[in-house]
Amino acid sequence: MLAIVLIGQFMALLDVFIVNVAAPTVRSDLGASDGALQLVLAGYTITYAVLLITGARLGGRHGHGRLFLGGLAVFTAASLACGLAATSGQLIAFRLVQGAGAALMLPQVLALIQRTFQGAERARALMAFALVVATGAAAGQVVGGVLISADLLGLGWRPVFLVNVPIGVALLVAGLRAVPLGRPGGAERARGLDLPGLTLLTAAVLAFTVPLVLGQEEGWPLWCWLSLGASALLVAAFAAYEARLARGGGAPLLSPRVLRSPGMPLAATRLFLSMSVNAGVLFTLSLHLQGPEAAGGLGHGALRTGLLFIPTAVAFGATSLLWRRLPTGWHGHLAPAGFLVSAAALSWLAVTLHAGHGGPAALTGPFLLNGLGLALAYGPVLTRALALVAPEDAGDASGVTAMVSQLGMLVGIAAFGTLFINRAESTLSTADAMLPTMLAIAATALAGALSGTLPRALSRALPRLRSR
Repeated sequence: MLAIVLIGQFMALLDVFIVNVAAPTVRSDLGASDGALQLVLAGYTITYAVLLITGARLGGRHGHGRLFLGGLAVFTAASLACGLAATSGQLIAFRLVQGAGAALMLPQVLALIQRTFQGAERARALMAFALVVATGAAAGQVVGGVLISADLLGLGWRPVFLVNVPIGVALLVAGLRAVPLGRPGGAERARGLDLPGLTLLTAAVLAFTVPLVLGQEEGWPLWCWLSLGASALLVAAFAAYEARLARGGGAPLLSPRVLRSPGMPLAATRLFLSMSVNAGVLFTLSLHLQGPEAAGGLGHGALRTGLLFIPTAVAFGATSLLWRRLPTGWHGHLAPAGFLVSAAALSWLAVTLHAGHGGPAALTGPFLLNGLGLALAYGPVLTRALALVAPEDAGDASGVTAMVSQLGMLVGIAAFGTLFINRAESTLSTADAMLPTMLAIAATALAGALSGTLPRALSRALPRLRSR
């Protein structure tokens, strides 16, 4: 059972990152615009992010094993459809479905581990779970590069998706025998799904993401600005509805009680910013590293590009597994330090790329530092946030942090991708676009480092102002 659910999780995590390396090939083969290319990557994250908590609750209502296999079936079928897509529009639509399958599948993995194992066995299972999460990004970049470079049967980028099909079918067959298919009972089954809240959140995310991605190539028409304004109104409506639902004793999608718990607002902010930085770096660097030299790119192949990302992923994975061994008194300072390290690494990277250096000798240093910094900015924050909430809110808190992380990735692709593409088109050089883009991402990391200082300064200043 553990092997089945962890392979399923690994496969779904792989698809968050594997398309970064495939992006230039997808663009040339399908004639995709820059905005469509961003939506191919972001589409998966959109549905995964907004359906994640709903997927967890469906598992509680109908059985975690059932939902895992159901989500796996949707994910596998959507992977086949992605691999056969004839247009960028079809690929975007199927990526949305693929993300929905992942949202049904992945929340069940941790629940199945917690319900199946006890004591030392549970500790070993959770370590395997953490290892899969830590290595998913690295594997996505490398496997994507290998599959595209191999050009299996002349299919180009399509094996990036088609490889999921035989694995998914094998897991489904084995899972019907190995994964528990019983239904839970008691209060867990009675929790509502909050479909109105889900609808408002989905509308808000789409209203913000679509114009941000398509605005540049459409010339920023009026509908883009109206949509961005509507997204703010939809967020306000969503917050008001969730608060009202919580006051009435309902089960809101994002529990206001969890969001108000000590440390959670700061943790959510830092998780959002760290994943925005991560996604922005991966997307824009993939385009620059594989871009044609005539357009300022480095002309690397997909495999070489994937291999170049290994130092970041190895540093992230190793740090994620080892930071707990540091003295406990340091843990509260690790996130600001991590953001500062990431900001320094990205500034170093900006200068290196602007000078035209793009080989392993030039990139390994900043890539290692960025992986180290992002791991410190993410892992300790997530652990402390989940430790501070009440035990009865642990499930909701886990859903909130996962959703915030995915929304951060979505905004990173949309915002930094748009900045990079805009600068590349105006300067006719991806090299010239990398400098402002990397510096903007570094500034975001710096904002993460400073994110805890402003609230503390305000908390000290307000009593003094009131006394006056």
